[in-house]
Amino acid sequence: MAYVNADVKVNETNFLASSHYISFTKQVDSTNYAVVTGKDGRKVVPAGSVYPTNDAKAIGITLDEVDVTNGPQPVPVIGEGFIKSNALPKAPEATAVTALKEIKFVDKTAE
Repeated sequence: MAYVNADVKVNETNFLASSHYISFTKQVDSTNYAVVTGKDGRKVVPAGSVYPTNDAKAIGITLDEVDVTNGPQPVPVIGEGFIKSNALPKAPEATAVTALKEIKFVDKTAE
């Protein structure tokens, strides 16, 4: 079940380096390492987080920010594409970069 709150404002940085990417739906919950708790108490997994963990078990990068305050939620996870590594909320660990064989990390350029 998805929850919608009209009072929430989200500002996301574009970390896609190309319009070509392939994503798959996965599930994430409030126990994920990337969860950030906002001033309002909402728990979110930021877009651009390495999924499911930022290590050798990585399988992708989350495409959207997901609010997991009220329970597990579906999240699109990029498994193939070009990503601006400097625009991610947290840099991928070297082991995660190695595990993400179909993702090409590029430096963020001036836009």
